[in-house]
Amino acid sequence: MNNDRSYSSLLVPPSTKDWMQGVLSAKVVLVMYGDYQCSKSADVYKLIKSLKPELSASFKENSLCFIFRHFPQAQIHPHAQRSAQAAEAAATQGRFWSMHDTLFAHNRRLENGYLVEYANDLGLDIPQFLKELSKQVHVDRINEDIESGCKSGITAAPALFINNIRYAGRWKMAELMTAIVAASH
Repeated sequence: MNNDRSYSSLLVPPSTKDWMQGVLSAKVVLVMYGDYQCSKSADVYKLIKSLKPELSASFKENSLCFIFRHFPQAQIHPHAQRSAQAAEAAATQGRFWSMHDTLFAHNRRLENGYLVEYANDLGLDIPQFLKELSKQVHVDRINEDIESGCKSGITAAPALFINNIRYAGRWKMAELMTAIVAASH
């Protein structure tokens, strides 16, 4: 459970600039701020991913929108920022979600060599991928996510907002499911 409770609302609303699965007009919009090297962020993402089929069965199509925003905690996770850049570099080649899933699945192996290996496994153009990483072309995009989180009072990842309200419950399937279902009414 995250004890950071200074704010309870998402102050930078979801938009088409965000990485999303679903549509912004969904009954429930989940916004997750995460750090690819943070094991708790990986656990929360896996929890949300495992809830999606259940939620899809409970709700109609397009009732749930999941948004991911970067919140690398470079001071405690030395590979978090570079991993976020790798996800963004993969995105320029249409593979954000594939890289995103890979990074969370392998969150203990995020050194540069592994990032290149993952990019290769995803069929990315490696010279382009490496060029974008070396020139840090995606840092501004990542910093926008970080700033949006800070505006909403986030100091650590993971953080989750359900319909723009900060989720304050425990990271347990039943509790999160209850909060999501309640938000849909």
